[in-house]
Amino acid sequence: MTQRRTANGPIDNMPEEDQRIKKFYREATVVLQGERYAVALDGKIAKTLRRRQMASAGFMLANACADEWNAQGDFINRETMPLTALLSATIDSDDDDAATWRAETLQYLQTDLLCYRADEPAALLERQNRVWDPYIEFMHEDFGAPLNVTAGIIAVDQPSDSVAAIKSTLDDMSAETAFGVNRATSILGSCILALALWKGIRPVEEIFDASRLDEGFQEERWGIDEEAKARTDKLSAEFLAVARFLVLSEKRA
Repeated sequence: MTQRRTANGPIDNMPEEDQRIKKFYREATVVLQGERYAVALDGKIAKTLRRRQMASAGFMLANACADEWNAQGDFINRETMPLTALLSATIDSDDDDAATWRAETLQYLQTDLLCYRADEPAALLERQNRVWDPYIEFMHEDFGAPLNVTAGIIAVDQPSDSVAAIKSTLDDMSAETAFGVNRATSILGSCILALALWKGIRPVEEIFDASRLDEGFQEERWGIDEEAKARTDKLSAEFLAVARFLVLSEKRA
């Protein structure tokens, strides 16, 4: 059950009592391995759980992961290495995994947060229309994918041509990008917002706030629930990491 540490081995799947792994290297660097950029720990290529080389198609993402390794203190804290975890997940995936990420993202389109508006109160509906409509327009303009919007919880079908256009976009993504968009979709509850994040049409924080519009409206009326705020803060931190992963995975320089 315990997966012990070697000089270039994985850092996951450890029982709780073994989670404090002593730092076993002096420096993390990036080295070119064929056409990919790999993270090296004291010159040895770091490995994922499946013993694959921890490498990215782009230097920027690999370098950011190396920075996470270099930022570790006496012990390795996995919670401070989100980019490394995300990259490792894509490396350890196969074609079936990537197909699943794309299918899951596309499936969200049928119940997308932005396509279902409030019946009442009027103030909430007005805010939803004001904040969310530009994203609906973005889908039409950038992807040729007009979308149907409804009020309440009655399901609304999306035009088949729009679904096909978005599917084509997802199919053209690299595995790293498809994984990032899938994670963003899950956090936001919206394929639309995840694609807006990928395209960079709005600031990252603004996109996250758009996904929490209903919760924000309720907090203004009834006050902040500390447990709910803690959950939101955790989601926000995860989202910011995914957003950075997406940006870096698109950079090939």
